[in-house]
Amino acid sequence: MEIQSLYYTLAALLIAVGIAGLILPALPGLPLVFAGMLLAAWTGDFQQVGWVTLVVLGLLTLLSVAVDIFATVVGAKRVGASRKALVGAMVGTIVGLFFGLIGLFVGPFAGALLGELWHGRQLGLATRVGIGTWLGILLGTVLKLGLGFAMLGLFAFAWFL
Repeated sequence: MEIQSLYYTLAALLIAVGIAGLILPALPGLPLVFAGMLLAAWTGDFQQVGWVTLVVLGLLTLLSVAVDIFATVVGAKRVGASRKALVGAMVGTIVGLFFGLIGLFVGPFAGALLGELWHGRQLGLATRVGIGTWLGILLGTVLKLGLGFAMLGLFAFAWFL
């Protein structure tokens, strides 16, 4: 019985870290949430949460990964971003993690801006690309939060009914 408590604690920890990952781009948010839910379901011998629910949760997790990539690329491409701007946004996001909440907002913008300047673009266009990339990342984060809460709701519904 003691090992079961350990598994449930680990599952809850995975879910909590995954929820933090919905905001912190360096963490794979919803895949961690899904892993925690899968561990909890397995620990309970799939009595509360069955395979159908887990398949739906897995599909939502895959959708979240696609949304994350799609939103960032669409935001950047709509304003004519270069490949260097996309790389810059990714690097800026990672570097921004070390500067707290401000870094999470400024990092992707600054990275995309610097990537465009490195590409040889003018400051005005580079700024527009930085803003477009940042808006794409923001949209992706909002969509992932929605998917995350939907997953939590579905899991809780299956667990308690």
